[in-house]
Amino acid sequence: MNLKETNKFNKLALGLLFDAVGYVSFIVPGFGELTDIIWAPLSAWLMTKMYSGKKGKVGAFISFVEELLPGFDVIPSFTLMWIYTYVVSPSKEEIIEIK
Repeated sequence: MNLKETNKFNKLALGLLFDAVGYVSFIVPGFGELTDIIWAPLSAWLMTKMYSGKKGKVGAFISFVEELLPGFDVIPSFTLMWIYTYVVSPSKEEIIEIK
């Protein structure tokens, strides 16, 4: 499955799922720090697979740092990236698709 070619609503669903995985670290105190060490690079990799170019690289960096820093796990980076990509600054193809 090529995540870059995924339908935008499927990307939203995947983003919500990935953000939920990031929240799991809050469930078990102490265990979250260990899972963040594993999840941070994985979330960055997933971000680059979902969004291409500079946008994906910047999103991956932000996602990576956000997952590693304590207390920042509450930021839904995948959902915010989807909103930025499809609502705030859609490309010409996405605008045509909406109409």
